[in-house]
Amino acid sequence: MPHALTGAEAETVALQARNTELEELYLRAQADMQNARRRADDEVTKARKFAVEAFAESLLPVTDSLEAGLAIKDATPEQIREGAEATLRQLKSALERNKVIEVAPAPGTKFDPHQHQAISVVPADQEPNTVVSVLQKGYTINGRVLRPALVMVAASH
Repeated sequence: MPHALTGAEAETVALQARNTELEELYLRAQADMQNARRRADDEVTKARKFAVEAFAESLLPVTDSLEAGLAIKDATPEQIREGAEATLRQLKSALERNKVIEVAPAPGTKFDPHQHQAISVVPADQEPNTVVSVLQKGYTINGRVLRPALVMVAASH
């Protein structure tokens, strides 16, 4: 005749069953988390790849314009300049569409160490710690500094 379980034995069996159930739930949750992480990594990789492809695609018309301009053998200096200016506009437009924004502070703008890099401090008839001139434009991409603007800054009086 089968042996009847005592209260303590029944409780132990129930706890072992619950422990097994919780282990299975834990393993399933861990597998779900790994799958979610893998999917997220794949999505980030795809997003980066698409962003680079989209950026490159926006530059192709600029390449076409440069090649077309160079193909004209007897271009006058005026035609070359007009072509270069049109191509530069095309390039700036492609950069802006891809969230690459020019940083070129006007003279008198307060110096911003987050977007500007002071190359020198010079005496000037304007407020101290303001931009006197831009030596090289800077750029941001999606609000982050890609390259700071190189500027000359007004010295204290």
